[in-house]
Amino acid sequence: MEDCLIKKMEITVSEAEKRTGRNAMNMQETYTAYLIETRAVESQGEGQCAPVDSLWRRYSEFELLRNYLTVTYPHIVVPPLPEKRADFVWHKLSADNMDPDFVERRRIGLENFLLRVASHPVLCLDKMFYSFLTQEGGWKEMVNETGFQLKADSRLKALNATFRVKNPDKRFTELKHYSDELQSVISHLLRVRARVADRLYGVYKVHGNYGRVFSEWSAIEKEMGDGLQSAGHHMDVYAASIDDILEEEEHYADQLKEYLFYAEALRAVCRKHELMQYELEMAAQDLTSKKQQCEELATGTVRTFSLKGMTSKLFGQETPEQREAKIRILEEQIQEGEQQLKSKNLEGRDFVKSAWADIERFKEQKNHDLKEALISYAVMQISMCKKGIQVWTNAKECFSKM
Repeated sequence: MEDCLIKKMEITVSEAEKRTGRNAMNMQETYTAYLIETRAVESQGEGQCAPVDSLWRRYSEFELLRNYLTVTYPHIVVPPLPEKRADFVWHKLSADNMDPDFVERRRIGLENFLLRVASHPVLCLDKMFYSFLTQEGGWKEMVNETGFQLKADSRLKALNATFRVKNPDKRFTELKHYSDELQSVISHLLRVRARVADRLYGVYKVHGNYGRVFSEWSAIEKEMGDGLQSAGHHMDVYAASIDDILEEEEHYADQLKEYLFYAEALRAVCRKHELMQYELEMAAQDLTSKKQQCEELATGTVRTFSLKGMTSKLFGQETPEQREAKIRILEEQIQEGEQQLKSKNLEGRDFVKSAWADIERFKEQKNHDLKEALISYAVMQISMCKKGIQVWTNAKECFSKM
C-alpha cells in the first residue's frame, strides 16, 4: 500500500462547469466538465506547499478510463462510476442530469472513483490513469492507441460461454449469484428509502400548517397570543428543516448506489472467468479431436461416423503418401494445441489466483464501507428524531407560558 498513488498525491474533483460545444456529429450539445486538481504530497512535509496542477475532464472521459481499466485488468473488481442519470429518486428530486444538486453529487462520486483507483494496489500504478490525472491534451488518443478495444470481449461471446461452459468454477458461480442478490437487495433498499423520503417530506411540510394556524389564532387572542405565535414559529422551522435533511440523505443513498454498481463489476470478473474456462474447454476438445483423427489415419480405423469416412468408402482410400502428409500436419497441430492448452491452463490459474485476491480485498472494503454508511444513516435518523422532540418540547414551553 505504500506504493499507492493516494500516498503520494492529493486528488480532488473541485468543481463542475456547464459547457456548450459540438459533438462528433457536429451538433451542438450541452455537457458538464469537471475540474481535477492534483498536488504532490512529498514536498508538503518540508513545510512547503506543492503547486496545484489542474485539468478539465468530461464524464465520457471518465467512462473511457474505466472501460480501459476493465479490459486491461479483467481480474480486478474495477470501481464503478456514479450514475449518469439520476435513479431511485423521490418525487421532489430532479432526475435531470443537468440539475445543480445532481451535478454536485456526481462531482463527489467522480472524486470518489478517482480516490478508489488511486488507492488500489494495482490500478494506481497504471500509466494511463496517471496521465488521466496529469495530461489534458492527447490523453484520449494515447488510450485508444493501446488497442484495448480490440481485447474487449463481446457481450454475445460472454453470454455464449455462460450457457455452454461444462465445468464452471463453483466459487465464481456462487459469487455471480451473490452479486445478483446484492444488486436486488440494494435496489429494494433504495426504493424503500425513496418512498420513505416522499412521505417524510409530506409529514414535515404539513407541520407548516400548524405554524399558519397558530399564527392566525394568535391574532384573535390577547393573553395566549405570544405563546401561540412562538409555537407557530417553531413549527415553521421544523417544516423547513426537511429540505436539508433529505439532501443529506441523498449522500447516503449515493454510497449505497456505489455498491449497486459494484455488483456489475463483480459479475464482469465472473463473466471473464467463464469465457476463459469455455475457451480452455474448447481447446481441450479440439486437441482430443485432432489426436483421434491422427490415430484413425495411423491405424486406418474410424471410431466415429464422419463425412470424411463416408467419402473414403465411396471414392476409395487415400494413398499412403497422402495419409503421411495429413498425419504430419495433424502432429504439428497437436503439438501447437498442447502448448496452447498448457498456456491457457496457466493463464486460467493465474487469473483465478489474482481475481480471488482482489475479490477478498473488495469484500473487506465492502463490509467496512456499508457498515459505516448504515451506522451514519442511523445516527442521522436519531438526530432528526431528537430535533423533532426538541421542536415539540419548545412548543410545550410556549403553551405553558400562555
